[in-house]
Amino acid sequence: MKNQTQNLKPDIVVKNYWRNNDHFADFFNAVLFNGQEIIRPNELQDIDTEESSILEHKDYAESIGAARDNVKIRKKSTNYNTEFVILGIEGQERIHYAMPMRIMGYDYGTYKKQYDDNSRKYKNAKGMSEDEYMSRMKKSDRFTPVITIVIYYGEKEWDGATSLHDMLSIPKEILPFVNNYKINLVEARKNNLLLHNINNKDLFSLLEILLNKSDKLNETKEKAINYAREHNVDKSVIMTVAGAANCKLDYNAINAKGDVNMCTVFEETRKEALVEGKIEGKIEGEAKGIIETGLAFGIAKDDILKRLQEKMNISLDEAQNYFTMFAK
Repeated sequence: MKNQTQNLKPDIVVKNYWRNNDHFADFFNAVLFNGQEIIRPNELQDIDTEESSILEHKDYAESIGAARDNVKIRKKSTNYNTEFVILGIEGQERIHYAMPMRIMGYDYGTYKKQYDDNSRKYKNAKGMSEDEYMSRMKKSDRFTPVITIVIYYGEKEWDGATSLHDMLSIPKEILPFVNNYKINLVEARKNNLLLHNINNKDLFSLLEILLNKSDKLNETKEKAINYAREHNVDKSVIMTVAGAANCKLDYNAINAKGDVNMCTVFEETRKEALVEGKIEGKIEGEAKGIIETGLAFGIAKDDILKRLQEKMNISLDEAQNYFTMFAK
């Protein structure tokens, strides 16, 4: 019987890797708590299966899942109650110069949904003060905190904003009065994460090797292949490395050994990078032309975004990125 080729979408491969609670918890502990095991895998649940009283509606889970790459809720029981925290990962292949605003929007959307769900309980003013009823929220109501971590998988050093203040032109006199919003950013190409999960260690070690532009291509290839052989890297890690580097990957071509896998990943990564470098300017030029023409003729932003998606066969997120880059 002939094997059927399964071309896996890179973003799906990466998302599936982070769905694993052991990977997810270890990564958050490394970023937030310098490797201390504060968050445990058995405390995590995927947000789309959550049915607790604090997340009352299925629409809530769907709305968050549609906005972010990976989202889990952490439940930790104490002697008196249960603590909840919503944890999200946002993967980024390219530098996004409006990233703080984008993450702020995701986090706000999560809080807004909690507020909307909570306010539905208050159909009349019974048991509420006038201020509480107007707020559709009792003074004692509390929402679940949200923490988002951005993982940047690009080769170039991140030179974009890491806070809202970085995006603003603020006179010194009013700086203390302008609220800021910072992002938690991890660069896969170079970081000092104290990881304990062996798959996470292999993942970031291989990404650091492959995304290092200072070495010659043959040296990088040899380092990656040797690392995979010596550490007997798991297949899921190889797939995720390929996905993070936005490579096309044939599932049937992957076996349990690391040598052939890493050769394939390396060659595909470099091939994709070369092709991307040649066509990137052309693609950006096309997007710029559509946006500038649309604005010149007074076409609404939503219609321009729709035209970008249709003409260039790209997602809404990609269209919005181009609009941010070229709209004046």
